[in-house]
Amino acid sequence: MKYTIQNEQLSASVVHNGIELCSIKSLSTGNEYMWQGNPDIWVNHAPVLFPTIGLLKNDTYFFEGKSYSLPKHGVVRSSDKNTVLEHTDESLLFSMKWDEELLKQYPFKFEIQTRFALKGRSLLVQHTVFNHGEENMYFSLGGHPAFNCPLHENEHYEDYFLEFEHVETASTWLLADDKTVSNNTELVLDNTNKLPLHSHLFDRDALIFKDLKSQSVSLNSKNNGKVLTVNYEGFPYLGIWAKPQAPFVCIEPWIGIADTSDSDQQLINKEGIRTLEAGGTFEAAYEIQIH
Repeated sequence: MKYTIQNEQLSASVVHNGIELCSIKSLSTGNEYMWQGNPDIWVNHAPVLFPTIGLLKNDTYFFEGKSYSLPKHGVVRSSDKNTVLEHTDESLLFSMKWDEELLKQYPFKFEIQTRFALKGRSLLVQHTVFNHGEENMYFSLGGHPAFNCPLHENEHYEDYFLEFEHVETASTWLLADDKTVSNNTELVLDNTNKLPLHSHLFDRDALIFKDLKSQSVSLNSKNNGKVLTVNYEGFPYLGIWAKPQAPFVCIEPWIGIADTSDSDQQLINKEGIRTLEAGGTFEAAYEIQIH
């Protein structure tokens, strides 16, 4: 099932399974900004990443002496265990929470609420995490929105570039053979705020950035100017990814990261993990601004 919200400038749609944003359209031009999930290339649009991001080392983590397994990117992605709490003209609010089956994968009494709200030419994606349990909860959280690229006719992928808020000197953290994050890096941004897109940029999987100065990044067309901006204040990690040679680009704000190659697999020691006290709440939001 799909839910749609709309204001005078944009419409946005979210599919029930996975609470996944699947469309942002300009009402004036008809342009569709979100990747439409061609199953022959990549079936998703914008997965919600919770309570882990990426892969676990050996598909396993340990907590209080017990072993657990989670699918890539956690339990929300593709799940139908969610409810709509609110649906207005310009806002949608979803909830997903623990049950006895999920406790076998993730032993915390969690709830995650995700709100999609239109304001002008922007869509706000706001996550609120609740700990309904009686002990500390450990989690990561992130977004994975994929944007059509190229957007306009008679353009090519190489006609686009990403523009960061600040000039950066930053490396990507390379993945090991098992897709964990290795200690090896490669310089990507060398005193620049521009990252040209090209068909081989993701041949070795995602670009993974830690501790960028920038808290926003824009997708730009050399021919038609700025397309959109993702503002991700409060997210210390950023992933940039696409299937090699596919016509989209993902701009992924993360609070947390996939397991490192030298991880001890203890959840409480996982890089980027957040701690939420019993009865506590945590909020994080990113914004997609259409130009």
